[in-house]
Amino acid sequence: MLTTGAGSFADVQSVLEGPRRNVELKARDAAPARSREVCEALGAEDHGEIWQRDTYFNVARGGLKLREERPGRAHVIQFDRASEPQQRESRYRIVIPDDGPALRAALEATIGVSVVVVKRRGLHLWRGVRIHLDEVEQLGRFIELEAVAPPESDLTHEHELIRELRDAFQITDARLVALGYADQLLGST
Repeated sequence: MLTTGAGSFADVQSVLEGPRRNVELKARDAAPARSREVCEALGAEDHGEIWQRDTYFNVARGGLKLREERPGRAHVIQFDRASEPQQRESRYRIVIPDDGPALRAALEATIGVSVVVVKRRGLHLWRGVRIHLDEVEQLGRFIELEAVAPPESDLTHEHELIRELRDAFQITDARLVALGYADQLLGST
């Protein structure tokens, strides 16, 4: 059985009405200790470290991945976003399966795996923005900013929050990354 979000009616309704949205930005992080200091100076809430394995499946459009994490539960994420280095909108749906490993095996057998991304993620929350301090196997260290938007948002507020954090972390254009981790790994093989 699959459920969405925390399994509430509102979660199911949001999936039926359309995808969730966020504004995101990804950059190389050459100074992870400094990034943690910036999080602390901003007063961002430290939610600890999470180990994640994202298994990406072969799909015709957008992306589909099964994220398994510790601590936490497995969840399937269907997403669509542009590959560009500036902050960008991402649309996504999240579904929580009862049995992540069984679902991974079924999807692998039917549609195939394109790539697997393994990372350690430091998670901080600041004014509704998720700050990810990632160490990705085979790729290195990154900082990823995600401002989740309510359905009625025109994304102006979310873009402003990301700009504010970009300034705080001193993220220059040269550090920006256009491709997601999966695409980076696929491009290096």
